[in-house]
Amino acid sequence: MGPHVSKKEINDVVWRACDTFRGAVDPSEYKNYILTMLFIKYMSDLWKDKKEEYEKKYNGDMARVERALARERFVVPPESDFDFLYSKRDEPNIGEIINIALEKIEDANKSKLENVFRNIDFNSEPALGQTKERNRRLKNLLEDFADDRLDLRPSRIGNRDVIGDVYEYLIARFAAGAGKKAGEFYTPPEVSTLLAKLLAPKDGDRICDPACGSGSLLIKVGQEVGSKNFALFGQESNGSTWSLCRMNMFLHGMDSARIEWCDTINNPKLIENDELMRFNIVVANPPFSLDKWGHENASHDRFNRFWRGVPPKSRGDYAFISHMVEIA
Repeated sequence: MGPHVSKKEINDVVWRACDTFRGAVDPSEYKNYILTMLFIKYMSDLWKDKKEEYEKKYNGDMARVERALARERFVVPPESDFDFLYSKRDEPNIGEIINIALEKIEDANKSKLENVFRNIDFNSEPALGQTKERNRRLKNLLEDFADDRLDLRPSRIGNRDVIGDVYEYLIARFAAGAGKKAGEFYTPPEVSTLLAKLLAPKDGDRICDPACGSGSLLIKVGQEVGSKNFALFGQESNGSTWSLCRMNMFLHGMDSARIEWCDTINNPKLIENDELMRFNIVVANPPFSLDKWGHENASHDRFNRFWRGVPPKSRGDYAFISHMVEIA
């Protein structure tokens, strides 16, 4: 594959990797495995690129290479590298080996990736089938991602934003197949772009999405600033979606984004001095018409968000709007 591989080619190869699971595993489950494997592959390829770059720079002086690598924005331990996992693809405990690799990535990058993989289990019988079937699926997955066309090193694909775009593409495809459930984790790019333009965020802004899903909308608003001088904050109640959002932020180079796993209405975690944090911009595509949003406790809300009136029991979207108004 040439150095100028198109985004479409990468998209198509990764989407075909989903065939490993189709028909046997629900898309709402297998999207997490595909997106996590894409994350491992990209981190491994980027790490490989960095290592080669420093080996040339320091004429093979491995002590200096290791010191330089230790200062990078992330670390990939040897037992977490995609090539290592691929070499173990025939092992009878391959699911466990992948799980251990994810733990090591978390441990090596605590400030940025702590607990990100706690909601995914590559050794799960309910999700991936009994041992023989599970091992076969995981071997196929590793072989799919070992495709030469999926060499994601920046020295090969050039544009460092490609991986973020591929990640967004996959999330969009999964959303298209999820029907009404898609709104739980995804806002269409056209909507995100329009909202970002309308909000016109500025240098130094604190930007929050209290129902951030996989982070697409929050990322779009951040990108609209036009510089790196902004801070992103989000809250997401679904554990798997929270993990996808954290990975999505990392892949877009927005490592410092603070994304909390919590119930925004009943247990918000973006707190400052025992009060709700305030933001320059608040944006969200909240869940609509929830009837179990916490109506029974709203009149006693510790942050007094519903002083204008408690929303109807069946209209959780108004509870989110009340929250958004209070934090703006």
